[in-house]
Amino acid sequence: MTRPIPAAPSPLVKRVAAHIRQRFAAESTGHDWHHIRRVWQLSRQIAAAEGADVETAELAALVHDIADWKFHGGDESIGPREAEKLLGEEGANPETIRQVVDIVRTISYKGAGVATPMQTLAGQCVQDADRLDAIGAIGIARCFAYGGHAGRPIYDPEEAPVMHATAEAYKSAKGHSLNHFHEKLLLLKDRMNTRTGRNLAEERHRYLEEFVERFLAEWHFGELVGEETK
Repeated sequence: MTRPIPAAPSPLVKRVAAHIRQRFAAESTGHDWHHIRRVWQLSRQIAAAEGADVETAELAALVHDIADWKFHGGDESIGPREAEKLLGEEGANPETIRQVVDIVRTISYKGAGVATPMQTLAGQCVQDADRLDAIGAIGIARCFAYGGHAGRPIYDPEEAPVMHATAEAYKSAKGHSLNHFHEKLLLLKDRMNTRTGRNLAEERHRYLEEFVERFLAEWHFGELVGEETK
């Protein structure tokens, strides 16, 4: 089936994109301009396919990581504030700003046992796009990039995954990077909001499963070889 082609970005979207590109050009934790650009482009495609407001989805995608709580001492209010400030400065209308700020406030994953329902279809499209960039090959790379930044080990076979029941427990978690696959990444396929998002998630999810299986096989092979050479 041919996907609808979204209209060219508006002048407002282009101005916001230029600002975000400059602001995140040197970021190195996997939350860089390239991540934001991929989420932006995925949001455009999903919104067009689902009949959502494309400009609202684009703007929300561009500012969704403008001030992530992970890099601001756990402060979940700074992202919405920074998004509102930028959009106001660039001349967005109040209703668009309200919708985008709500998306930024709601978009983040907050734990296996925590629901994060979006109020608008545009928000659902952006949330799906952000989650798609957290799975598949690029999602794997981003997981380990952030894990290194946060000082997390790659893997510790003695530390089991934790299915966090609250946002506070998830935010305070310090587990190794491979646990993040079980605690978040492998759960995202079933948390997609839209049909388009679910379809796109299938192959990326399978790649995650294959990676974890291969990772553990190689890890345990190394342990067996080590036992034989003692």
